[in-house]
Amino acid sequence: MRIGVPAETRPGETRVAATPETVKKLAAQHEVIVQSGAGLHAAAIDDAYVAAGARIVTAEDALGADLVLKVRSPDAEERALMKPGAALIGMLNPFDTDNLAALAQQRITAFALEAAPRITRAQSMDVLSSQANIAGYKAVMMAANAYQRFMPMLMTAAGTVKAARVLIMGVGVAGLQAIATAKRLGAVIEASDVRPPVKEQVESLGAKFIDVPFLTDEEREIAKGVGGYARPMPADWMRRQAELVHERAKLADIVITTALIPGRKAPVLIAEETVRAMKPGSVIVDMAIEQGGNCPLTELGKTVIKHGVTIIGEPNLPALVAADASALYARNVLDFLKLVIDKDGKLVIDREDEIVRAVLVAIDGDVLRK
Repeated sequence: MRIGVPAETRPGETRVAATPETVKKLAAQHEVIVQSGAGLHAAAIDDAYVAAGARIVTAEDALGADLVLKVRSPDAEERALMKPGAALIGMLNPFDTDNLAALAQQRITAFALEAAPRITRAQSMDVLSSQANIAGYKAVMMAANAYQRFMPMLMTAAGTVKAARVLIMGVGVAGLQAIATAKRLGAVIEASDVRPPVKEQVESLGAKFIDVPFLTDEEREIAKGVGGYARPMPADWMRRQAELVHERAKLADIVITTALIPGRKAPVLIAEETVRAMKPGSVIVDMAIEQGGNCPLTELGKTVIKHGVTIIGEPNLPALVAADASALYARNVLDFLKLVIDKDGKLVIDREDEIVRAVLVAIDGDVLRK
């Protein structure tokens, strides 16, 4: 089978779907073609791909392969270069129904890796977790860079510098990595999440968990989430959380928000009145900006100062750590390929496999996720 690895064309996207490491494994059984310059921003040069067994080609050739490996879903121009009946693997956004319909219309067999179920067997191909881990790390590094003071406590001849206080909203993979990174930098950390089970994880990393009590059985049930993801909480619980967050944010030097609900607009966690109340020089990193943001003052793709607070709205944090983000993503892709390629090197789609069934979003002209 001919496997194509095109360069990503979305603005700001520096990752690549296959690295020389994974290409070497694929090239043992398949013909692998890589678009010239596809891995340049991820520290993977053309010569490295050639040494791994790939052939360097044009975008048209890479997109015209039997199986195309992408990071982001192809746009209209890229789809036009793909042949009907080809297979596509990438982060295709299964909630983008228009894009899925366009892929189906071209009779492309599409696998959206971010739709993989959160089960033990799928951990090695969990692209959301691998990329969120990097995003949580980078969010703290960007916050530290924008924050005009030290992160750790320092005792100097000129006086003592207090440790930065960091508030992290949303304790999924990104939030936990943000806690760990901020802790390494010497900050004092608090964290909040709707799911009670994460309290133990937060405290194990050395942070304090901000606990919003549940007053009803309904609140407790919703807070459990589904498949590892948070669910929208009742309005009264959100009001109580907002009041508590407002008070903690006033004391914080850095706030990192990570709260997302798949397929929905990001919940507002840091209101404008809270930003007004924060200390001058404080920093907010809004990691949910691609889905509208956790703060209404965040601007997509920009760093702005509002009410004396620096607000960072970078939409694609993993792309700022392209080498490692690509390496982890490429391994996720390689592990998924083991489920859909048989020992003879042919594409075999087993819809009885719960992972394959979950990520298969288009086949034979039909969209499988509504």
